[in-house]
Amino acid sequence: MQTDHPVVSRHQWNAAREALLSREKALTHAQDALARERLALPWVKVDKAYQFLDASGPHGLADLFQGKRQLILYHFMFSPDWEEGCVGCSFLADHLEGALMHLRHHDISVVAVSRAPYPKLAAFKQRMGWNFDWYSSEGCDFNFDLCASLPKADGDVEERPGASAFFRDPDGEIFHTYSTFERGVERLAGAYNYLDLAPLGRNENGPHFDLGDWVRHHDRYDVEARKACPGHG
Repeated sequence: MQTDHPVVSRHQWNAAREALLSREKALTHAQDALARERLALPWVKVDKAYQFLDASGPHGLADLFQGKRQLILYHFMFSPDWEEGCVGCSFLADHLEGALMHLRHHDISVVAVSRAPYPKLAAFKQRMGWNFDWYSSEGCDFNFDLCASLPKADGDVEERPGASAFFRDPDGEIFHTYSTFERGVERLAGAYNYLDLAPLGRNENGPHFDLGDWVRHHDRYDVEARKACPGHG
């Protein structure tokens, strides 16, 4: 067997593991402290009237709470001129289904929002077999106000993956409490937690050095495998 890692006795491994464990515990405590600071952030009252569309018609932001006090909204990258959703956002969306049942029973609504027209979202959602609620913000400023879509000097628009949190009080007032973008939403993709435990880690070694090296829309893995091995399948 050839390996770049040292191979040691069980006693030596236990000692190395204990040393790493102390650092893991310190990181856990630091993350707990950061979570408390996140909860202590000031809130912003949402006064603007946004409109979101799904198959049943237009909705206001309050409707997306679906009777809950808390809303987590995923900014799914799907520009109006795209024919399918972002691969990375699709990877994350694959993780939503299992969490929804538990979150809905813990006073939290979770939805996705994109700028693409609703018919495009509906078609892609059907293709991918998803059941979570997905709304179009086409024609309103929501994505831009939340910095999920950024206008560029050339007139184009940069889309960013992200998640935003909102609270609705008993009087119906809505507050924006938190947003995170780019790598900040990795915590929502459970597969990465498995990869971080695997012997080769995330194994994203190029050419993109991110999930673009390996993640595909889940209905394309077998297609690409057959292309790689045309004599099989």
